[in-house]
Parts: sequence; C-alpha cells; structure tokens
Amino acid sequence: MQDFAELLNEDDLALINALQLRPRASWTELGGVLDVDPVTVARRWQRLSDRGEAWVCASPGPAMFDLCCAAFVHIDCATGETDAVVRALAEHPQMLTLERAGGSDRILATVAARDFAQFSHYTLDVLPTLPHLTAVRTRIVTHWFAEGGSWRIDALAPGQRDQLRTPVPAASSFPQRRVFDELDRAILTRLADDGRSTHTAIATAVGTSGSTVKRRIDELIRLGLLAFRCDFARPLGGWPVAVTFWATAPAAALPELGYALIRLPQTRNCAAVSGTHNLVVQANLHSVAEVARFESHLAASHPELVIAERTITLRHEKLLGRILDSYGRARTVVPPDIWSDL
Repeated sequence: MQDFAELLNEDDLALINALQLRPRASWTELGGVLDVDPVTVARRWQRLSDRGEAWVCASPGPAMFDLCCAAFVHIDCATGETDAVVRALAEHPQMLTLERAGGSDRILATVAARDFAQFSHYTLDVLPTLPHLTAVRTRIVTHWFAEGGSWRIDALAPGQRDQLRTPVPAASSFPQRRVFDELDRAILTRLADDGRSTHTAIATAVGTSGSTVKRRIDELIRLGLLAFRCDFARPLGGWPVAVTFWATAPAAALPELGYALIRLPQTRNCAAVSGTHNLVVQANLHSVAEVARFESHLAASHPELVIAERTITLRHEKLLGRILDSYGRARTVVPPDIWSDL
C-alpha cells in the first residue's frame, strides 16, 4: 500500500455511487449508465480496488437484524495501549466496525453475534479477559432504522440513479428465522472478501457448483438476509468526518423520528438502543464545521429529539470487516462472522 494519497476524482465517485446502487451490476450495465466503455469502467474499478480505495462486500440484509444481536460498545483502554487493543480486536469476526472516538484511549465498536446468549458471552466473558481493557459499556440495538450499507453519496444525475435502483422487498415478507449452514457461511466469507466475485469463482473456492452458489445467494437476498454494499476511503472522497449523536426521544415518537432521520443524506446509521439515551444517529460529513450545522438542523426539524452527546470519530480502524489505514483505504479483510465462537 502506498504511503501517500490522492483524492478521488469525479469519475471515481460516479462509479462508486453507481456501485452503491447496484454493487454486482455488470460492467456493460454500469458503462451504459455512466456513458463509458465497459472496459474503461472495469479498469477504473480495478485501480480503485488495487489501491484499497473502494471495495464491494456482503452486507447484512434488513431481515438479518431480526435474527442476530448487535450493539454499540464503548471500550476504554489503559493509557498508551489503545493501538494494541485495536490490533487485537480487529481480528475478532464479531467486531464489525472499530472507531477511535472520544479520546486517544477510547474505542467505539459495532459488535454483532448470532443471538443474545452468544452476544452476552462475548461481552461479559470474552472481552473483559483481553489485556489493557479497563471498561466495556454496551448499548444493545433494539431496532435498526438504517445501517451503513444504505448510505449513498450524490455523484450521479437523478436519471442515472433511477436506472440503477433496485426494489427492496417489504420487511413484512421476511421470515423470522433461518438456519445458516457451513456452505452459507463459506459463501458469505468469500463475498465479504470480494462482493463482486462470480458464482463460478466462489464455487471453485468452496467446493460446490456455480448453480448452487447462485441459488444460495439469490435465496438469501430474497429472504432479506443478504445485501451488498460499496464502500470507499471516505477521507479521499470528500467525507472525512464521521460523528455519532446519542439522543433521547419519546418512546411513542421513536419509529416516526427514526425513519425521518434516515431520509437525511448525511445519515449513515440510525438505531434505537438500550440505555439512558434511546437513539443513536451516525452521520458522514464534509467537514468538522458541518457538525454544528447538522445538529442545529436536527434540533430545528425535530424539537422532540434531545441530543445529549456528540462524538467525532478521529479514525476508522475497521469498517464492516475491512481493516483501514489512516486515509481510510482497505489494507486487509477479517470477514465478519456472527456465528463464530471464541
């Protein structure tokens, strides 16, 4: 990985936006929308991918959150030991995202496990045994209004976006329970590494047929358990600031408020959580100066929302399995695995 960084250009951002909307679209489809030769589109993507500046990976489908247990976890570290803690935690497949936020010795993590019992075991029995952790505080997600895979940049014209949008199944059509077997997990591991892997390539890696892989992927998507997302090095794409707001809202107003907040283009994550403050909103912004403006907009638009705390992320260390460098570029992958035992 190079030790310098160039900002992404308009063509790069347009391709990333297109892949946010259709992560597994063919180069021909993408080229038609972008008015670029498919070979050129593929070459641009290969350059972005090789540099770790953008990537496509598997992402939880909307029904997955009804099957697993997720939480925002605050982790305090002994002075001077945070780097070592980050390196250790980054290898845990349950640690989806790691942010250095709120100080040099504090970490904000997004954690998920297959069920409440496994999550309790991980946070109560596993984490406290790790060296240099001084405190672990958990806010369990009781409902996701939106997660990071649904966030979009605005680099395409409206007509281009319309060509790429894919209808999402209604939440009411999703099942409440689905058993994942070893083949499902093996396929998801390959897709976590490269969400644009072909069915044939995955089949070769996991030892089955391409038709079986296609059938499994299609089923998981149809059941709302699997989605795909395109992420990128946000500091290089003009979105260097991430902020987390911890807020309180009347319980009766929470659903309407949550779904209103996810319509804001800055909102990356929004979830109802346990604890003193029952709502968390995470936003991507162009500058630190926008933090106050965004908070003022929230207060003016939703006076029932009381923001108690705001924390600016100093650095993303891990993003849905991608371990990042200081510029937000992907260095390596630890595939998320909520079924993993520790």
